[in-house]
Amino acid sequence: MHVMIRWKIKPDQVERELELLRAVYEDMHAVRPEGLRYATFRLDDGVTFVDVAEMADGPGVLQQVEAFQRYRATLDERCDESPVVTVLQEVGAYRFP
Repeated sequence: MHVMIRWKIKPDQVERELELLRAVYEDMHAVRPEGLRYATFRLDDGVTFVDVAEMADGPGVLQQVEAFQRYRATLDERCDESPVVTVLQEVGAYRFP
């Protein structure tokens, strides 16, 4: 399963968002969930974020990452635009990820 998730954070919440995302990635590196590839990007406007994820066994793999659960529990409070999940169908790839 490949997904793209896009959301927009309130301008006054960007630093908090970055702090929480750093904690998520620290936890991912410690837990090392099998079958998960995950990357987060911040767009040029400074408030829009995009995740690209590959989850071999579906989104349940994220249950192993406690920091992700804490992050997600408060995300709606920080958002100007709620996350939109798009399932991606790979057509081709070169050295990605």
